[in-house]
Amino acid sequence: MKKPDLSVNLAGISLRNPIMTASGTFGYGEEFAGYMDLEKIGAIVTKGLSLRPRAGNPMPRIVETAGGMLNAIGLQNVGIDAFIENKTPFFRSISTPVIVNFFGNSVEEYAKLAARLDAVPEVSGVEINISCPNVKHGGIVFGTDPKAAFSVVRAVRGATGKPVIAKLSPNVTDIVEMALACAEAGADSLSLINTITGMAIDLQKRRPRISNVTGGLSGPAVKPVALRMVWQVYQAVKLPIIGIGGIVTATDALEFMVAGATAVQVGTANFMTPDASQRIAEDMERYLKENGVRDVKEMIGSLRV
Repeated sequence: MKKPDLSVNLAGISLRNPIMTASGTFGYGEEFAGYMDLEKIGAIVTKGLSLRPRAGNPMPRIVETAGGMLNAIGLQNVGIDAFIENKTPFFRSISTPVIVNFFGNSVEEYAKLAARLDAVPEVSGVEINISCPNVKHGGIVFGTDPKAAFSVVRAVRGATGKPVIAKLSPNVTDIVEMALACAEAGADSLSLINTITGMAIDLQKRRPRISNVTGGLSGPAVKPVALRMVWQVYQAVKLPIIGIGGIVTATDALEFMVAGATAVQVGTANFMTPDASQRIAEDMERYLKENGVRDVKEMIGSLRV
């Protein structure tokens, strides 16, 4: 059998394979260039950007948990100005698409960031982190309220001509309601899931293990929840989906595709082995060849229920 076709189209962004990196786990891409071949994965998703630099939360802010990890980094980043000046030059040296994740504290901030990124040719698309509080409306998290999510996505859609990906929070009663709101607002694609809110306790000290008290749970522990949500959203929304949550092997990645994902993001696995995303892409090709699958797109939404 000849080499299988691993290419997919994600809302107009051509990926050589479905393997992307997850925001917050891969820096700005260049940090991993010495550990793996960045030309062997489908896309790089940067850590979240804000209008101004952020120092993040005080230490400790990461703790290992059963089947995963809990983090409360606090969205530390260099800010949009430093990103454009210092980080984008590297992107010209690679052909792998770069998608920029970003966030704001108000609808206006999201729109400003989208407009700034729209003018950066090295950026292939944007991913909106809506798991942030709206400081102008009592701190309600954009990603847990359909109307707030709609307003953010609509504002971003109006500020950029680049493909818009809305990253959904799992900390909701109905993930489909959130997905439908983002689709109606003009999102081109949906990525899910973001981390699940959790906590860890030091029994001897009777104190939280991270300074923020609560944090985001990621890793293999969240995979069953993420798979379920991807499958639910695939049934309801006709947009390409990016599956995220506990992907460590090619088998994990392909399960998400069978559930309905067009592509996947590798996150926590990057902390365990820096070349995880490349290895998963190579193993995926091997699996398809061994199982007589000519095109990875045959796997998308092929779940038999």
